[in-house]
Amino acid sequence: MIFKPDAVAFFWLDIQTTLVEEALMSLPDPSPTRPRTTEHAAWLALVITGLIIGGAFIALYVGLQRDPTPQHLPIAVVGSQLATAAQSGLGDSVEVTEVASIQDGAAITRDGDAIGVLGATSPTTLRFEYAGASGFSESGAARKLVSGLAAHAGFTVQETDIAPLADYDSRGLSAFYVVFGVTLSSFVLAQGLTGAAAKVRLRHRLYAMAGFAVAIGLGAAAIAGPIYGSLTAPFPLLALSLTLLSLASAFSTKALGAWLGPAGIGLAVLILTTVGNATSGATIGYDLLPRWAQAVSAILPPGAAVRAVNKYGYFDGSHAAWSLVVLAVWFLAGLGLVLLRQRLTERRTTTGALGPNLVQPELTTQEA
Repeated sequence: MIFKPDAVAFFWLDIQTTLVEEALMSLPDPSPTRPRTTEHAAWLALVITGLIIGGAFIALYVGLQRDPTPQHLPIAVVGSQLATAAQSGLGDSVEVTEVASIQDGAAITRDGDAIGVLGATSPTTLRFEYAGASGFSESGAARKLVSGLAAHAGFTVQETDIAPLADYDSRGLSAFYVVFGVTLSSFVLAQGLTGAAAKVRLRHRLYAMAGFAVAIGLGAAAIAGPIYGSLTAPFPLLALSLTLLSLASAFSTKALGAWLGPAGIGLAVLILTTVGNATSGATIGYDLLPRWAQAVSAILPPGAAVRAVNKYGYFDGSHAAWSLVVLAVWFLAGLGLVLLRQRLTERRTTTGALGPNLVQPELTTQEA
């Protein structure tokens, strides 16, 4: 074995270097990182928002189903004598429309302007033809009221459902689930795109929401309509209604987020998926809702969509056009507010960048 002084020198140098490195590593960091501080207002606001949304959801859904009371249920009654007796016997629970015959009453029932028609077929027998498609809760309430009136007067009642629900929608809840699904998915998309504002230009976010609305409208209509047979509205009208619902939900969420930030997203949850769906009239019939809930239901996207789907499916589209107008107004208002917010943001950016030199800078915002 040959002794090599170079190897010893290299080994000794390595030991010295290692000792110096270890000594340096053992020294305290001259620039320690500052401990992260918690902004308590940030998490507190999120907790409060969650509690408000959760409390409102439970209070509305459970509260509205505790004791639904009929208010001005529209019922057609044959003859002035029976109509007067029905109005005085049932009071404000019904809104009586006098008709000349059961056939006339059946016609307005099939148009969705009455839940049913009541007429006397013999001195001891009443006939009640009703629309089960008006909703399980509404038709059930009307049948109960008529049965009570007949029992009090000593009559028997013969019932016939002349506008029944679809075979695969025996409880009449398919419209609610479809509307809820479209509303929720559209909200989630708008929320995600709002959070991605730094990475996705505004025009592309708007294109994405519009394309998604068409896709979810066609997809939901195909699943609930031709595939499952749960919704009987003509496919083009069903798809149109659901597409407008998605546009209304997504663009209104985007507008609220653009103007109010995180608070706007929370407000969108409260308006659309909580209050809107609870008062839509799908789980609890419109005429069984309290007055305030009826007023809200008439102007919010979920309620408008439920009525459009049911009117086109069971009542030949009677009064459905107004529901589509409501959805279109929400969509256009949301789009307008988003564009207005962008215009104001660009104007402030331009004004601030001009400065004393009055030099127009190149726009670098992602909102273009």
